[in-house]
Amino acid sequence: MTRYADLAERYGTPLYVYDLDRVEAARDDLFAALPEEFELFCAVKANPHPDVLRALREGSDRACRAEISSTGELAAALTAGYDAAECLYTGPGKTDGELDEVLAKGVRMFSVESLTDLQHIGAAATRLGLVADALLRINSVSASATTSIRMTGAPSQFGIDSETLTDLMPALRAVEGVRLAGAHFFPLSNARDEDALIGEFRNTVAVAAAMFAETGIEPRFLDIGGGFSAPYAVPGVRPLYPRLRAALQEALDEHFPRWRQGFPTVACESGRYLVGDSGTLLAQVVNVKESRGRTFVVLDAGINTFGGMSGIGRLLPVAVSPDPADADTTDWHKASLVGPLCTPGDILGRDVRLPELTGGDLVEIPNAGAYGPTASLLMFLGRPAPVEAVVRGTDPVSVTRIEHIRTPV
Repeated sequence: MTRYADLAERYGTPLYVYDLDRVEAARDDLFAALPEEFELFCAVKANPHPDVLRALREGSDRACRAEISSTGELAAALTAGYDAAECLYTGPGKTDGELDEVLAKGVRMFSVESLTDLQHIGAAATRLGLVADALLRINSVSASATTSIRMTGAPSQFGIDSETLTDLMPALRAVEGVRLAGAHFFPLSNARDEDALIGEFRNTVAVAAAMFAETGIEPRFLDIGGGFSAPYAVPGVRPLYPRLRAALQEALDEHFPRWRQGFPTVACESGRYLVGDSGTLLAQVVNVKESRGRTFVVLDAGINTFGGMSGIGRLLPVAVSPDPADADTTDWHKASLVGPLCTPGDILGRDVRLPELTGGDLVEIPNAGAYGPTASLLMFLGRPAPVEAVVRGTDPVSVTRIEHIRTPV
């Protein structure tokens, strides 16, 4: 019997459960791994639930800031009590309308992907009589890590190619309404281990120092990105990074001797690590069928519930968490875990290791707190969104559901 079975009985399935104690533990673990002077941005896209975001901001003397990339994410951050002036606005397609809106609401720091992106930000700030801080996002030609998801070194809509930066500087400096306040790097996601993460950060710090020296930009703010790993929809535990703090201090002491005094302010960012292990997805088995030698376990949760980027061709490595009481005696077998939608693409996992299941059984997918409902195909086929219960332990703090409502414009 799953630990959240009573919640599933009360509120139905599919059901997400987010444990705020786990959110706060992840935040505290990550802050403990970073130098005390560091800022930490939570990537709102990982889980924009206001209660989850609020837990990352409250209850500690070290609070997360918010990294956002839409007016909707800004609204979620503001609802959770974040100050718009402390948010970092990112993304390669910022429209005039959204820039006007977020600037009017107090956002002042932007990650800049190109010269034209900077010009759009500057024009919007000028219209409002403001000056915005611009962090040049750098698509560095060099990298350290050889595994994980690479976010730099290739042609991309993200960032300014590092080899073009010097030639672009006169045009970048000429843009009105902005101040070139620093740089933003995001070289990788989900580093394979601590050595890879440390190697990437060391490389990023060195590249950043060379960039500031070459361009003459005053290093006020440096965001060196993320890459913190966490299990996603499979059993496992978040890693800790006991050597990271000393490694970062050493790299920054070498390249930015005044960083401890805030020249520059240094920041990291994280999404999955901060919220991933707080979440559990509960689903009910609707049917089990055999087809040409393969078993299909059909759940009431599919890619409309836990898409996790499946809409762009990624298949999740979803696994079911064993019942602790039966883990040693369970007879496991392999089957395809699929959802209820009328598309062959509604697959959560192929050859998933499962216990013997039948219709009506409740399954639990662990480490599902990141990239859940809002990263899914929520409106496909018009099924209701999953219920989201926020708990401390097993005590509900809030229970809500996103509603799809068509309104006139």
